[in-house]
Amino acid sequence: MNHFVAFDPHVAKILLAIFLPILACVVSLAVYPYVLKFAKKHNIVDSPNARKLQRQPVPVMGGVAVFIGFAVALIVANLHMSFNNIWVSLVAITVMMLIGVWDDIKDVPAGLRFTIEIVVVWAMMYSTKTGIDDFHGLWNLYQVDALLALPLTVVAGVGIINAMNLIDGVDGYSSGFGIMASTLFGALFFCADVPEMACFSLIIAGALVPFFLHNVFAYEAKMYIGDSGTLMLGTSFASLVFFVLSKDSPCSSLVEEGVGLVPFTLAVMAIPVFDTLRVMSVRILRGISPFRPDKTHLHHLFIEMGFSHLGTTFCILAMNFIIVVIWFVSMKLGASVEFQIYIVVGLALLSTFGFYNFMRYQQKKGTRNTDGPSSGNCIWTIMCKVGKLTHAERTGFWKYMRDRMDGKYLLN
Repeated sequence: MNHFVAFDPHVAKILLAIFLPILACVVSLAVYPYVLKFAKKHNIVDSPNARKLQRQPVPVMGGVAVFIGFAVALIVANLHMSFNNIWVSLVAITVMMLIGVWDDIKDVPAGLRFTIEIVVVWAMMYSTKTGIDDFHGLWNLYQVDALLALPLTVVAGVGIINAMNLIDGVDGYSSGFGIMASTLFGALFFCADVPEMACFSLIIAGALVPFFLHNVFAYEAKMYIGDSGTLMLGTSFASLVFFVLSKDSPCSSLVEEGVGLVPFTLAVMAIPVFDTLRVMSVRILRGISPFRPDKTHLHHLFIEMGFSHLGTTFCILAMNFIIVVIWFVSMKLGASVEFQIYIVVGLALLSTFGFYNFMRYQQKKGTRNTDGPSSGNCIWTIMCKVGKLTHAERTGFWKYMRDRMDGKYLLN
């Protein structure tokens, strides 16, 4: 902190943590209509097809509005805080955002995009001197040899980027997850007394809020976040994970308090990472490309059970948040780092592999029964009934929010 406040530095940190996300939110909201009009004018849209859930073309540059809010707030933050290596991460985030814009417009070949992701992750690791090179006591392992750290970091970074890209299937999911995950990272950084990284994380959340509201409630003013947004978010979260798990991370001070840093990062990213592993492993076992699009993600299952987009988003985010809460409780109860990781991995597997396959089994078992509903079909039937309750599009509140998000200034 330089000249920002002439009083208690801790108060200054709190004020910055409040002001900067609000600034990111305001800027993102202000530029949203201009990005929307540009996308419509140049026909940068996501068109319906057999595997997509929308029925009409939707503008697909929401990630650009989020990025502008994020970048402006970060520049202002630099006037009062020393960010150092965060600027390297911003360059990486900018590159991936631009690749995403290119992909939204022209469809970048999967192989080329994958190669660019590897190069960007490696460059970010090399330039910032951060990466997954310390297990912070997990299985009594600490600093990791560079020969192992490099491939581990690249695989994890590319995995996180693609996990974020693949969850962008229903309204509010990717942005809602981004808000939740960045807030959780921000809380960790505050506990570790790293205000710069806390503000960096919360700025991401603030920039996402206007897009989330438009994406969920708007009709005429709806945009998708697109590859520009998901690749940007994936790169942001990869940089946060690298910072937490690097050998010189200030977060290592929390290890003495029983905080398992590896379990924490895995808990925060649980559903996107493990659902992506499930989908890709199934594709590989079927002899098809792991990058070939289909409708086998967790969010597709909820939609098939009749859940609304917002209901689907809420359920999946709640599942992920419960994993984080259970990890936190286990940590507070004195669980070892090893036990924490076993809990997180077990819950993540149950929430993705277990839940998906169990519900498919229930669906098939009920379909085979020609004599009426069976106990095997009961759970699927109950979930379908619950799904119907999540449709609130015709309620007064939903209409009120749609009118606010579809304000006339967006449509001129």
